[in-house]
Amino acid sequence: MKIGAQFYTVREFCKTPEDVSETFKKIADIGYKYVQISGICTVEPEWLATELAKNGLSCTLTHTKKELLIEKPAIVAAAHDAFNCKHVGLGYHKFTGERENYEEFCRTYRPVAEALAASGKYFMYHNHASEFVKIDGKTVIEHLAEDFAPDIMGFTLDTYWVQAGGADPAKVIESLSGRVPCIHLKDYAFGPKMAVVGEGNINFDRVFEKARDAGTEYMFVEQDDCYGEDPFECLKRSYAYLKARGFE
Repeated sequence: MKIGAQFYTVREFCKTPEDVSETFKKIADIGYKYVQISGICTVEPEWLATELAKNGLSCTLTHTKKELLIEKPAIVAAAHDAFNCKHVGLGYHKFTGERENYEEFCRTYRPVAEALAASGKYFMYHNHASEFVKIDGKTVIEHLAEDFAPDIMGFTLDTYWVQAGGADPAKVIESLSGRVPCIHLKDYAFGPKMAVVGEGNINFDRVFEKARDAGTEYMFVEQDDCYGEDPFECLKRSYAYLKARGFE
């Protein structure tokens, strides 16, 4: 499994193309070779491809604005072709626990997933905590796994948010085997607080074991809130922990 940096962690340093270019260099200097593009300013796909190549980086997952996904999935797919990215992600949907809210998601995003698949892309849904509310005795994430075919939608399982939702990250990854090519590594510390990977309480030994068995290819470090610390320093400490565990 390969490790990468989720750019949402450093979104405040990506307000202009010049900022993004400098941030690519800083991420590459830490040692990361893979990135997820999310939360940056608007840039052209071709420019992105050039900047990635210049820094020896590959983008293997994005979070893409829902309006673009819903209205222009073919254009989204073509843009991802420019920088050779297969996985097209949706970062958030607010699930309320009401069936109509859930069914609205299915009506809205099944055509998106199908259109992306027809263009050779794979739609990836990223969870927060609300996916672990139950509807008719099953969690939303269980319903999603049943109602979307594996060949059109995968899951970017976020370890912090799974635990915040009251579930076991390793067990959920195991339950979605074959559908988690990318996951987010984010530690859970007392507070609750998001923490540098390895500095919180998540049992990453089990996460790594189950992710490997489930076919995970990329593990992206993400820390939405660094609580006043330098996000690059947080990414550096996470990288050091993961590299010490044998990942690159």
